Amino acid sequence: MDRRSFLTKATVGGAGAAAAATLATPALAQSLPKVTWRLTSSFPKSLDTIYGAAEVLGRMVSEATDGNFTIQSFAAGELVPGLQAADAVAAGTVEACHTVGYYYWGKDPTWALAAAVPFSLSARGINAWHYHGGGIDLYNEFLGAQGLVGFPGGNTGVQMGGWFRKEINTVGDLSGLKMRIGGFAGKVMEKLGVVPQQIAGGDIYPALEKGTIDASEWVGPYDDEKLGFYKVAPYYYYPGWWEGGPTVHFMFNKAQFEALPAAYQSLLRTACQATDANMLQMYDYKNPAALKSLVGAGTQLRPFSPEILQACFTAANEVYAEMEATNPGFKKIWGSIKEFRSENYLWAQVAEYNYDTFMMIQQRNGSL
Repeated sequence: MDRRSFLTKATVGGAGAAAAATLATPALAQSLPKVTWRLTSSFPKSLDTIYGAAEVLGRMVSEATDGNFTIQSFAAGELVPGLQAADAVAAGTVEACHTVGYYYWGKDPTWALAAAVPFSLSARGINAWHYHGGGIDLYNEFLGAQGLVGFPGGNTGVQMGGWFRKEINTVGDLSGLKMRIGGFAGKVMEKLGVVPQQIAGGDIYPALEKGTIDASEWVGPYDDEKLGFYKVAPYYYYPGWWEGGPTVHFMFNKAQFEALPAAYQSLLRTACQATDANMLQMYDYKNPAALKSLVGAGTQLRPFSPEILQACFTAANEVYAEMEATNPGFKKIWGSIKEFRSENYLWAQVAEYNYDTFMMIQQRNGSL
């Protein structure tokens, strides 16, 4: 075959293949059913990183299906209160929610394990457990009994220890301290003399200002700066040992999820994982500038002392032992996390820790 003949036939064949592909795309899109879901968030729109994750998921799903599968997001309170998001999904009031499992720990502490509990795993560690240590399946075994299916949908990274009106130097300084803190952390802190307070986000600032509470935990620099806590509680402690790597979850009504075409189910799993990674990346990018801004405004950074951290760790283990003794479901998932936690920190202290420590020294020396 001569070169000119070959090129002519190849061009004709290539054009035909391209035309076929062009025709096939709308045909594929037309074969996908129209599905419209509503998602209720546990977060206000002002928290753009956390609330925004639901909008990211909706955009990904819509773009991948040429608009055939849409998920409309609603902020906390627009459809149901933020702390009732999972309940609304389980009841079939809405098809989906974006929430944190530990909001529902009062029903059963097992809810909290796949989100964050004191002295659990870092963001990287919990993600490793979720995606490769069987965490997603273990949690869905529990959620299935609630009529739900869940996938990780965001992580803030290790949070800060909160805002305090006075310095906390010893375990004794915690006694009688009124602190806005809930869930597992509140139960642990209670063992050390703290008086946990349940206060909505919008009420924290005036409570601190008036002295109704002495301290409050929230999230981290980027989100905390917006609420202005530094004006009324200047001491900003770290780390938030109760949230070393808190996972936010997308939860779906189990019957509705299972009724979706297999392609839509697969797409949701993929989009959830992409959104999960995106949130952590956003916080890692935005928190440094926010922390510098807070310090520039007079915030006093303080680490929790080793004495306080050790006392909290001991108290947390006492709480876990009590729960493991009475709750088989809790024991099963916490046992899995504990087993991986030991291996994870064995590895983390080798290459990553030493590299990061060296680079942090260079940053402090002004060498970067």
